[in-house]
Amino acid sequence: MEIALRLATSGDAEAIAGLVNRAYRPGSGLRGWTHEAELVAGARASGEMVRALLRPGSAVLVLCRGDGIVACVHVEAIHLERAAYIGMLATEPAEQAGGLGKRMLASAERYAADELGARVFRMSVLVSRTELIAFYLRRGYLRSGRLEGFPDDAGAGVPRVPGLQLETLVKEA
Repeated sequence: MEIALRLATSGDAEAIAGLVNRAYRPGSGLRGWTHEAELVAGARASGEMVRALLRPGSAVLVLCRGDGIVACVHVEAIHLERAAYIGMLATEPAEQAGGLGKRMLASAERYAADELGARVFRMSVLVSRTELIAFYLRRGYLRSGRLEGFPDDAGAGVPRVPGLQLETLVKEA
C-alpha cells in the first residue's frame, strides 16, 4: 500500500499522540529502538498538546498508509533566527529501521526550508540516547554542546533518571 505525506489536522491529534507514545514510551510489549521508557515515565504527548502545535508557523507532518499514520514529525519556525525547530519525530515501532524516520526527517527539513524559510535546523535530544544522536549525526547534524535540563513542566513526562539532560543538535540548510 502506498505511503503519502501530508500536513496533520486537528482530527489527527489523538492518533499522533498515540503514535508518539508508542514510539517514545511503550509499555512492556513492542519496543522500537528509539524508545526512552527507562529514562522518562509518563506520556510523551497528548491530543491536546498536538492540537496546540497546529498553529501558524508550526506544523506536524504525517506519513500515512491508508487511513493509518505510521510516522510524524513537528516543525516550528524560529523567526528571529531564520531557523526551525524539528521535534517529535516518531515512527510506528513495528516499522522502525525501514527508512520512514529518515524520510520524515528529510521531509521536515524540506518543509522548514521551503515553507518556513529556515536556513538552520535545531533539535533537542536526550544526551543519554547515544544511538539516536548517532542517527542524527549521520544525517549531517552537529552537536552544539548546549545542554539543558529535562523540561519537567512541558507535559512530556517525568524523568526516571536524576540530572537528565538534552543537547541541542544543529544542521545548516
